[in-house]
Order: sequence, then C-alpha cells, then structure tokens
Amino acid sequence: MRLPAACFPQSNKLFWNLFSAGVSALIFVFALTPKISYSKGIKGVYPPWCRKGDPSLHQGYHFNAQTVDNDPDYHGNITAVTLHPKSSLVLYIGGNIFFVMPRLIKAFLKKYPVIKHVFYITIPPGILIRMWRNHDAITLGNLTLRVLPDIFMAGAKKLHYTNKIGMTTGPVTIYASNDLEIMTYKGNPYHITGLKSFANPNLTLSMPNPEWEGIARQIKASLMKGGGKRLEQAVYQKGVESGRVFLTHIHHRQTPMRIMEKKSDAGVTWYSEVQFQKMIGNPITGVKIPFSENTTALYGAAMVKGTLNPSGAKKWLDFLKTKTALKIFQQYGFKPPHK
Repeated sequence: MRLPAACFPQSNKLFWNLFSAGVSALIFVFALTPKISYSKGIKGVYPPWCRKGDPSLHQGYHFNAQTVDNDPDYHGNITAVTLHPKSSLVLYIGGNIFFVMPRLIKAFLKKYPVIKHVFYITIPPGILIRMWRNHDAITLGNLTLRVLPDIFMAGAKKLHYTNKIGMTTGPVTIYASNDLEIMTYKGNPYHITGLKSFANPNLTLSMPNPEWEGIARQIKASLMKGGGKRLEQAVYQKGVESGRVFLTHIHHRQTPMRIMEKKSDAGVTWYSEVQFQKMIGNPITGVKIPFSENTTALYGAAMVKGTLNPSGAKKWLDFLKTKTALKIFQQYGFKPPHK
C-alpha cells in the first residue's frame, strides 16, 4: 500500500515510505492468518471443522478463501472415482454424520483395500434427491459436478421413499440411532430450559427447513409433544413470518455458525452435533430434551439403483453393520440401532 505523494510533504517522504511498507507487511501477515473471523474475533468459526474430510490419496495444492468459496460438504477426488468406478465408492450422505466419515472411511478402507477411492457428499437428503432427479448433477457457484452414486444414506423413512421412487434398491441397512438436543451458545446465556423456551418472542432461532431437511419432521413432532400445536406454530409459522426464526439449508453447518456469530440464540440439532462442536472446542453447549418430548431417528443406507460398483456398495452396507462401525458412531454420541 503506497500513499500518493500529494498526501505528505517532500521532506517526510522517507518516513511515509517506511510507514507504508510497515502497514503493507502487517496486512500481508493478517492475510495469511487462517481460520479467523475478524468480524467476531472467533477462531475456527467457518467450516470445514473436520480437518481430515478429504479421502483423496493425492490432494494437490490447498487453496481456500474463507467464507467465499468454502464448500466443506464435498469430499474426495471426483476424477478418480469417475475413471475407476470398479475400485471406487461414491456416497450420497444426509449431512449430519459428516464428522464421523473420516474415521469411518479409514476403517472401511483398511478392511477392504480393494477400494482405492472414495467420494462423498454430506448435504441434506432432500437436496441429494433433487441432485439425483437432475441426472446426479449439482452446481456450486460456477462449478458443476456430476457423479453417479453407489450408496444413499439418510433417515430410514427417507430410504423407504427412495426405494419407492426408484432411486435406491434392495433392503435398507439400519446402522445407528440419534436423539434431538437444543444447541445454544456456551454457558446457555439465554437461560433456555427446554422447547417451551422457544415460544419466547425475544429468542432468535436457527431451525431446519422442512422442505429439504428431514430433521425438521422430528423437530415438529417434538414441538408438538412439548407444547402442542401452539408451540409448533410459534416456531414454524409465526416465528418464520416475524423473522425471528431463520430457516436453514444445511442445519449442521449453519446453526452452529449462526450461534457462534451471535446471529441466532439457539436451534434444535441432533445430540451428536452438539457433542462434536464441544469436542473440537467451539463455544457451543446443549440443553437436553427429555425423553417424553424427544423424537429418535433411525439411520439407514441402501444401494443406489444402477450403481457402477455393486460389489463395493455391498461391502459398505456390510461394514455399517459391524461392531467397528458402531463403535465409531458411538464415539460421537450416536446410539445402536433399534427397530
């Protein structure tokens, strides 16, 4: 950064040149400092929070302009799986297990070394179904990706639906279960005691959009249990209309970010997501939802119709039923499956 000569007397030019050089150096240092939101002064707010989410063997040069071109839910080398479908696996995954995947894939590849490449997407199942309906293609900004999936993973009810519409085929593998929890800022500064607190018109919320996030169905059921139709409408109707409720596209990313940036006071997520945020040191805490008001979800997986690697897909489904896989899920707060 060099100031124009007209801004200072000729006799002080040396001083101002040195000053400008110093400012430029500081700007350069700050520009290189990673993972910091300077607007809030919070380190590590922006995902990906999971630093080992890319299963590619050769990752090349890493470049990311924070908050601008950050797409943390697309993992791996798409060219490798396209060129080598018989030794690859492509997973369409409902996003709320994104933090489990690196450890899960590592264990899977160790058990089945015949699989060399894995590519997986961790966004809401409703959006993944839209992607499938649009010839397995999705556009991110100016980049269009098309990758044919071998496996679809989501809530068990969603998989029965995808079997019906012809997206998936064969039996649904049930591998884990999960409960809901209220997510809020560390220390619970808003004194949230439960779902009934969501009726407070001064409490701003970040909530999943029912249009494409399956968790919204469970949340609505819990709101009904906790306060009847009045509470459910206070959140998903009146709250949305008034603007105090923000509807997310990808709740497992947006809700913790909005809470940490003080844009929302709280939201409902899966219990495992609260645990993960606490595990990595983000200023997040949870408020329990009692069993009588909670809604448990079953997680399932199924083979996608027309998979290019049915043998690899079957290996993945078999692996999800192993004690090794369940142990990994339990480390993040998931529970064993129950039908």
